[in-house]
Amino acid sequence: MTVVSPDYSPPSRPRFTKAMRVPFSACDPAGIVFFAQYYVMFQNLVDDWITEGLGIAYGDLLGPRRVGLPTVRFETDFKAISTMGDLITLGLEVEQLGNKSLTLQLMVIGLDGVRVEARQVIVCTNLDTHRSMPFPPDLRHAIAMFMAKSTESA
Repeated sequence: MTVVSPDYSPPSRPRFTKAMRVPFSACDPAGIVFFAQYYVMFQNLVDDWITEGLGIAYGDLLGPRRVGLPTVRFETDFKAISTMGDLITLGLEVEQLGNKSLTLQLMVIGLDGVRVEARQVIVCTNLDTHRSMPFPPDLRHAIAMFMAKSTESA
């Protein structure tokens, strides 16, 4: 189920989405989502996108294949609060695919509109040397195919 706000407009790029209810564990004593928890939600979204959206097991990349996808830059705008029990939709769009890096647009959407917008830059690395490397061909192909889609997926 995707949360759609009254001012919702379809994405300009293919978007991977996941709906969720804000859990108690994500909230601070004020009863709102602690900002750092959004980064946990975004990482889980990236994991799910790679595994479910791209069809490549994220655990296999990190484990046997020794391919890392660390974040090297994160820009975030917090526009509205979320509270425990709120139904939100997390969204992911690919802004740019480079040889060794990937730029994602991430968002949290509630019934009242966009609550968080973020831009994340990920670099592909070899987990044995911790040096950047080109994306493996199957991962690059899967990302390119995702970018070519013209419909929203969940």
